[in-house]
Amino acid sequence: MLAHTPLLVTGLALLLMATSTLLLLQRQRRLKQQLHNHRALLDASANGLLLLDDKGLIHLHNAAAANLLSANTSLQGTALQQWLPQLAAHDTLPAHQRLSLPSSGIPQAVDIHRIRRAGRGDALVLTLATPLPEAPAEDVERFKRSQYFACIGTWDWSIDTDTLYWSEAIYAMFGFKQGEVTPSYSLFCSCVHPDDREQVRAGELQCIESGHNHDEEYRVVWPDGSIHWLRETGNVVKDANGQAIKMMGVVRDISAEKASVSQLEKLAHHDPLTGLPNRLQLEEHMARSLSRAHSDNTRMALVFIDLNGFKQINDEHGHAVGDQLLVGIAQRLLKALRESDFVARLGGDEFVVIIEGLSRSNSLEKEAQQISEKILQRLAQPMLLGHTQHTIGASLGVAMYPDHGPSIDSLIHIADQAMYRAKSNGNNQYYLGLPASREDEG
Repeated sequence: MLAHTPLLVTGLALLLMATSTLLLLQRQRRLKQQLHNHRALLDASANGLLLLDDKGLIHLHNAAAANLLSANTSLQGTALQQWLPQLAAHDTLPAHQRLSLPSSGIPQAVDIHRIRRAGRGDALVLTLATPLPEAPAEDVERFKRSQYFACIGTWDWSIDTDTLYWSEAIYAMFGFKQGEVTPSYSLFCSCVHPDDREQVRAGELQCIESGHNHDEEYRVVWPDGSIHWLRETGNVVKDANGQAIKMMGVVRDISAEKASVSQLEKLAHHDPLTGLPNRLQLEEHMARSLSRAHSDNTRMALVFIDLNGFKQINDEHGHAVGDQLLVGIAQRLLKALRESDFVARLGGDEFVVIIEGLSRSNSLEKEAQQISEKILQRLAQPMLLGHTQHTIGASLGVAMYPDHGPSIDSLIHIADQAMYRAKSNGNNQYYLGLPASREDEG
């Protein structure tokens, strides 16, 4: 019986070996099946998965990742930034960020989550951004129309990239048809008026650095050369590490508002009938003129003009003819003087002229004579109003800085008094004012 013992042991060993091999094969089949099932599960997932090595190369990926990145070949062994060039360097990737991925259709917004794997690189999960519940078609159309008629649109810009999104309403604000151009930050910058680009860029940088809201008004130049005003507001979007990654906001066309403000400013400073500056702008201009004359050591002339016979024409032929006459007088004064000279209407039939840059070495009387005769000669010419020729006369009073006084009030007073003295001397006369002390004596 002892002779059979080695054979028995050998047989048992072979049996155990065969059993172990069978169990190992079964385990390998189970692991292979599990791996196949895991792979099938990953490929069935709508979320993309990228496994990266410590150099940022893609070690493994699923079908969804290749689909989201529009890859026609395997991603394995390629660099991450080859497919996502807008990402930061691999070793500075944030825990979460949202990117707009180009595709053959509409660009897709994708959330990218980074999962650290100690010593084995990282995993990136790409999730298609969850869209808002689909609104009824009429609500979507209503929203688009409201943006269009309100001249307002939404935008977002991925900071430090050229990626820019415009809603439909914005294209028209930059003078384009929808789909005519592809929005980009470089396109936006090229459309901003050259004089406003530095201001807009400084506002963006301040918003990015401080986190405060961005609010800028600037001009844009349309392809046809016309200039329009926009107002842009927005703020930053930050990642999980507090880094600004995007700016989002709204922009609206304020050209009509700017035109209205400009018109109101014009009405506040100009005579609505003749378009000449009014009394308010006269005083502002005189202050600047006196300052320049003082700095340049030159003389400034102030001429008060009052029309003679205007009331009679107005009464006999009506206010429409009288208004025509005033407009004609304004145009004649502008043509009689230099472009640098200033003409204003005080109201009624009273006008004022300011002439700068006169030499102090010239004779005061000779200077006043040349100015006055030139104006009177131009105004004395007959004027056709309707079907009738009318001749209008004028009386001029002249005051000079610094000869007649150093201030606006003193010059206006002397010129006004001189004008009344000219009127008392007859039609088409001028009178050079006297210094304040001699005016008081007279």
